[in-house]
Amino acid sequence: MNLTINIDHIATLREARGGVEPDPVTAAHLAELAGAKGIVCHLREDRRHINDRDVRLLRETVKTKLDLEMAATEEIIKIAIDILPELATLVPERRQELTTEGGLDVRGNRHHLRGVVEELHKHDISVSMFVDPIREQIDASREVEADTVEIHTGEYANARDERVQRELLEQIAELARYARELGLSVNAGHGLNYINIGPFTSIKEIDEVSIGHAIISRAVFVGIDAAVKEMLEAIRRG
Repeated sequence: MNLTINIDHIATLREARGGVEPDPVTAAHLAELAGAKGIVCHLREDRRHINDRDVRLLRETVKTKLDLEMAATEEIIKIAIDILPELATLVPERRQELTTEGGLDVRGNRHHLRGVVEELHKHDISVSMFVDPIREQIDASREVEADTVEIHTGEYANARDERVQRELLEQIAELARYARELGLSVNAGHGLNYINIGPFTSIKEIDEVSIGHAIISRAVFVGIDAAVKEMLEAIRRG
């Protein structure tokens, strides 16, 4: 199970003062040196954290894999085609949310998303759908010819009852296996941290996890290098 690092919250800290520090591009470089297998960033329509400059510099400097989280809008699609990330992860986007609150309704937007996937594929950009752990959304992702599904793990991560958490983990595992049977690669992310990642690593069908807030929060105290290495060790132990 590979680890990719979402650096959005470095940009959030920068925007709190409207200055230039800390630089998410530098954070991405340090995360890669610490062993991350990819860098994730979300270029939102309102540019609340990651901005166009960040994305272009990340494209020039990321040595592993750049995963651009994005809404399936005309403006952001054009930017993706211009910078050519290795992976474009299509996510829902609501203006008032603090972070992405749920999965994309692929089933309800199949016609539009099929066209978006086709356009991105023309430019050799792999496409992932960020979906809730629901079979119909996995089926729809395959139908629109996505390459990957990223399973939203927020409900699992937020569960406080151990029984409920185990049930949700089993649900995610079952759908990860199902997605692989359909020929999709499987990623996962949202709310994963140093504690709940342990049981999660038992799902062998998941190729990589995307973790941001937990690692950036830990980095405040120990630095990015140590925070990334601690997460890698938690995944290894799990």
